[in-house]
Amino acid sequence: MKLQRPTPSRARASQSGVALIEVLVSVLLFSLGILGLIGLQTRAISLSVDAEDRNRAALIANDIAAAMWINRTVSVDAAAWTTRAGNLAAGGLPGANVQITSNAAANTADILITWRPPQRATGEQDSRLTTRVALPPAP
Repeated sequence: MKLQRPTPSRARASQSGVALIEVLVSVLLFSLGILGLIGLQTRAISLSVDAEDRNRAALIANDIAAAMWINRTVSVDAAAWTTRAGNLAAGGLPGANVQITSNAAANTADILITWRPPQRATGEQDSRLTTRVALPPAP
């Protein structure tokens, strides 16, 4: 019994469309890779904005601590600092709130700065930074 070899026209007919499927699969994989890169870029930008906000909050807390050291008292006006911290034109934070808890007996104060970035969902917790200031005892 003799095996029949496929004729060239039959071989071409069974292979037709394979190249098109390979191209479609490669385009699909390339598209998924590009979508992954876009997702990574979005996440990197979000983390960069969070780091910038945290840096601004640390600078505001440092300004409050400096005012305490200059005045040699842990009692400062938290409302004035909240207004200053929320001033976006002067490098403030969106939705900033400053709470200062003073302990005059120990000459210490806790500074709590909270803010809500615009891209954060309403149900999520606000960002916060806490700093403790301890002044030396008065002579």
